[in-house]
Parts: sequence; structure tokens; C-alpha cells
Amino acid sequence: METRSKQGSVRRLEFDVDWPPGHVACYLIEGSEPILVDAALPDHEAAFRSQLAELGYEPGDIEHVLITHPHVDHIGLVPAVLEEGDPTVYAPASVEERFDRDLGALEARVRENCTEAGFPEEQLEMAVDMAVESLERNRELLPPAAVDVWIAPGDRTEIGDIEVGAVHVPGHQADHLSYPAEIDGESVLLGGDMGIQPFRPVVMHDGLDDGHVEAFDAFYTALDRLAELDVDRVYPGHGAVHTDLAGAVERDRGSLDNRLERVSDLVADGYSTVPGVAMAIAGDRDVKYLIPETMSALAHLDATGELDSELRDGVRHYEP
Repeated sequence: METRSKQGSVRRLEFDVDWPPGHVACYLIEGSEPILVDAALPDHEAAFRSQLAELGYEPGDIEHVLITHPHVDHIGLVPAVLEEGDPTVYAPASVEERFDRDLGALEARVRENCTEAGFPEEQLEMAVDMAVESLERNRELLPPAAVDVWIAPGDRTEIGDIEVGAVHVPGHQADHLSYPAEIDGESVLLGGDMGIQPFRPVVMHDGLDDGHVEAFDAFYTALDRLAELDVDRVYPGHGAVHTDLAGAVERDRGSLDNRLERVSDLVADGYSTVPGVAMAIAGDRDVKYLIPETMSALAHLDATGELDSELRDGVRHYEP
């Protein structure tokens, strides 16, 4: 393969998914040591190889893999890259502890939280299975032993020809880091699932584990941190590459405010439990990913005194 110049262009690799906005993206930063930022889904391997080939690369040519957060659509092809090469792998430091979580302890906490939330039996079992299976799957796709460099918030890390900062942006995912960098003389943000246009990512944080209580506060904190950045261009994991980080941050802040207001209004209208509020918000849409956001919103409103709650027969009910 020909020698690549330093500070090479950022190449977008885009793959179809069956949820809005219909795609997920990762990025190849060309240079003397090619860098892959995030790694799509396992099912995207054929398309990944094809798009790399169009750029003159094979998976084994990748020298570095930089992960923003451990969701399946961002780590899915790490094993494929590791199988054909020996890249240096970088990931958020707190992922190591998260992946060390005992599956039985996670199952017990999610079951207890969902029971208190009032989930029907079938929905409760689905939530518990999802939590356990997600942890098992994600730590297989991103084995901690394969991570060479654990990046902590505030670190500055040399990766190939570039240096990246690390901004902790929880809320969508508790360990999420976005990476400011200078590439081709331009200040950029390798955003992952933050700074997206034209929509806000769902509040998932750590799903239905105990962190759901702090998820909204965490998301607001993440937006405050992003608002302090001055970048020319954002490379997000979904949506188009864009130049308006400030606009995305303000839109997300307004969206969080609106979600809390909507949840509060639904409680005032008589919806008193997590499933009831989540179903009212979802309407005809799939409620699956609205459940953790709803549970987090209710916990936030309860903690701030905007709603009251009490346990009735083991189920938490909310009221104005």
C-alpha cells in the first residue's frame, strides 16, 4: 500500500440500520498510521470491507481503533479488525470496570428496579434479558484484554499522526467520550453519539441499572461540556457531518427540557407509573428505548421535587 501523508483526510464509512435515521457511521482517518473511529455493527462486515477497499485499504491496514462508547453499533467490527491486524485499541477507561460487572448482580438490580417501576411480567423479563445479553455481547465485541490504552476524561492521547482530547459526555451512555482533535488544519470533534444533527440521542446512560437515577443530570452536564468546545466540524456516529456543534447542543438541551415537561404533564394527567408514561409517550412507536429515558426522567423529577412518589404494593407511583 502506498505511504499516506500525515494528517490525512477523514473518510466516512456509512452503513444501513433499521432505526432512525437509518444509518450508522464510523470514520477512517488517513495518514501514515490509519485510524478507525468506532466500528459499526457485526452485520456490517461485508459493507465495511467493500468501503475500505474503495479507499484502498483492508482491515489489516488499520493501525489504531478509537472507540467513543461501548454500544453494539460502535464496537461491532472490532473483532474483524483484530483478526486481520494488530491495531492499537483505545477506549474510555470506565468501560473496563463496567465490563467487569457481575452478570448476576446486574440481573438482580435490573429486576429490582423494573419490579419497583411496575413492569408487567413479560416486559420485566425482556428488560432483564436485554441488560444481561447486552453486557455479555459488548464485552465479547470489545474484550478488555484487547484494549491497549484506556482513555480517561481530560487525557490528551497521541494516536498515529494526531492528538485527541477526551471529553466525558454521559447521558446517552455513561462511559461515552467525545474526542476533540486537529485534523488537516481544522478543529474537529469525533463525536460518537453526541453532537448529532438533526436529533437528540435517547437517554440510556446505563439502561435500567441504578445509574438511571442520575441520567438526566449526566446528560445536561455532557451538554455543558460540549458547549465549552470551539470546533469547526463534527463527525458524528449518526446524521450528517456538520459545522454547528453549538446548535446541536442547544437543540438537545431544549429536547431534554421538553421531555421532562412532557413527562410531568402526563403524570398530572393521571399516568402514574413508568410503563404508563412510557406507553403514552411512545404512541404507535416502539417503546423499548423510551423506557429507560422515561424511567430516568421520572427519577429526575422526583429527585428535584417537581414530582412526588411513593411505593404502593411494591410499585412506585408518581404524582404532581
